[in-house]
Amino acid sequence: MKRKLIAAIGIAGMMFSVAACGNDDKSGGSDKGADAKELTVWLTVDAQNNWPDLVKQADAAIEAKHSGIKIKHEYYGWPDKNTKLDAVLATDKAPDVVEMGNSEMLGYMVKGAFAPLDASKFENSATWLDGLKESVTYDGKTYGVPYYAGGRVGNWRKDVAASAGVKSTPKTYKELLSDLDKIQKKEGAKFSAWYQPTRDWYAAMSFVYDAGGSIAKEEGGTWKANLSSPESIKGLTEFKNIVDKYMHGDKTKDESDRYIVYGQGKSGMIFGAAWEGATAEDPKSDKTGKLKGNLENFVMPGPSGKNIPVFLGGSDLAVPVKSKAQAVAAEWINAFTGAKGQKGLMAKGNLPNNKADLVSLQSDPKTAVPATAAESSWFVPMAPGWGQVEKAQTLQTMLQAIGTGKKSVADAAKEADAAIDKVINTK
Repeated sequence: MKRKLIAAIGIAGMMFSVAACGNDDKSGGSDKGADAKELTVWLTVDAQNNWPDLVKQADAAIEAKHSGIKIKHEYYGWPDKNTKLDAVLATDKAPDVVEMGNSEMLGYMVKGAFAPLDASKFENSATWLDGLKESVTYDGKTYGVPYYAGGRVGNWRKDVAASAGVKSTPKTYKELLSDLDKIQKKEGAKFSAWYQPTRDWYAAMSFVYDAGGSIAKEEGGTWKANLSSPESIKGLTEFKNIVDKYMHGDKTKDESDRYIVYGQGKSGMIFGAAWEGATAEDPKSDKTGKLKGNLENFVMPGPSGKNIPVFLGGSDLAVPVKSKAQAVAAEWINAFTGAKGQKGLMAKGNLPNNKADLVSLQSDPKTAVPATAAESSWFVPMAPGWGQVEKAQTLQTMLQAIGTGKKSVADAAKEADAAIDKVINTK
């Protein structure tokens, strides 16, 4: 899934009066809206196009329990969904269930747009994936239910690796660097053994979290930037080492067109979303004519000796606080995301919302790599001002300064911390 972190962006000026709309009522645990006769569910076109049968399955479960209830579905594309949601939340006609990208949740939770839920009422909640669980949690309360997930993996060209004498994907970080050294030597200085865009903070922060660092830490209800900590500096330094040694492209770029660059044939490996390899080998992107069937995913090993923590993307389902059918909405979400629903989603090629179901995917060659990679994940700080941090592109600016050598790791991290601290606690 190609999803950008857009938490809180575009909704800072969304002025709907949610604070006075019964925010203490708890769906998933109360009877508010238990006798509702209508239910409106907003999902993205992913569900409409790829698993409409699972939607009907959830509908049937609710209709069997609530005789005569009418369930209405509306489907939206990712680019325009939040604009429509922001507009309707300012009225008294809010939907009862809405799908959110996991990185979109924070801004809405901060603004009080969603009703708190009782996590214990939902199947699999005890083993929700860490990255998804964090995305629905704010100030100690749960405001959504994880739907499905998408992770990040390593991907390289088997032909390039083989030509350098490398016969299998790396299992340790030491092996990875050794293999990349061989590839870099074989292909020459103009080739990127590892095409790693400098501004790709998803990858950079994986190194930070692998080293025991973090973007920010919460103490006593207050968030403080943590990029200057010894652990974070260690992770950033290793990221710089990778960029310096193996990345020989434009060091001012981000990851948005990485699959296109990969398809041009001047790099041997990438670390990105699981879909990027398949997209690169599509004839529309593959300018070499050699990538189809020649790319291989692998779980990224980290310098710590463990699999590197990856940013875990995905979708959540939430109940707007203005919903008049909160209890039934929670029931529908449970029917859709519970054990039966997860089985159907996995059959469609998705990663499940919980660790228990990941086990079954790890034995299937088609899903083993992303399923294993998703076990270790990180997520953005669930701080009220995180959206402002991202909108300012603070992390990207820091990484570009580090990657281009304009600033030392320590100086760039210190500057980024100062910028983060100015806004991270601001609602």
